[in-house]
Amino acid sequence: MGDEKILVTERRFKVVGIAGSLRAGSLNGRLLDAAAELCRGAIDITVYRELSAVPLFNEDLETGPLRGPESISRLRQAVAGADGVLIATPEYNQSMPGVVKNMVDWLSRADPEVLAEKPMALFGATPGAWGTRLAQAALRQTLTACGAIVMPSPQLYLRNAADLLGNDGRFADERAKEKLVAFVEAFANWIRIAQALGRRDAVA
Repeated sequence: MGDEKILVTERRFKVVGIAGSLRAGSLNGRLLDAAAELCRGAIDITVYRELSAVPLFNEDLETGPLRGPESISRLRQAVAGADGVLIATPEYNQSMPGVVKNMVDWLSRADPEVLAEKPMALFGATPGAWGTRLAQAALRQTLTACGAIVMPSPQLYLRNAADLLGNDGRFADERAKEKLVAFVEAFANWIRIAQALGRRDAVA
């Protein structure tokens, strides 16, 4: 994707990226793919592409050792095995999409809690002019209630994203690309800080 800046960290973190849209070729799916390409060699972002298989949350489905359908088990394992989670959410009707809230509701269940103390970062893209501020604010509140450690800043809202991000994941706008790189760099540092604090608490 050109001469993008490659991140340098003490070790390569494993991050799972989840797009809050089920549409093939969605802006937020393309944004995640671009992030994975931009930070190659420093952070390994694996984009989770099975969100459409997650059923509506129903406590009646929470039976058996998997505490839910196999699709929920795979989602939980992906989150539990990652150093951090990166969510790219669109904004629908001034809030997060239902599929994102549904995903969080499933992940917040069972023991061990996979969201508790998990470093997370939120960003989003929209073809409109208003960005995804309200969606991210709603999602941040929900994740915080689940005990996740959500990166407070920088915050990234890509408005008019259809003009910035092509179908091939390349940015037509250099400034937007630089902002994405800086955002991922900050998340790498956020994961490092969260893990260091966790180790210190374990020793104390």
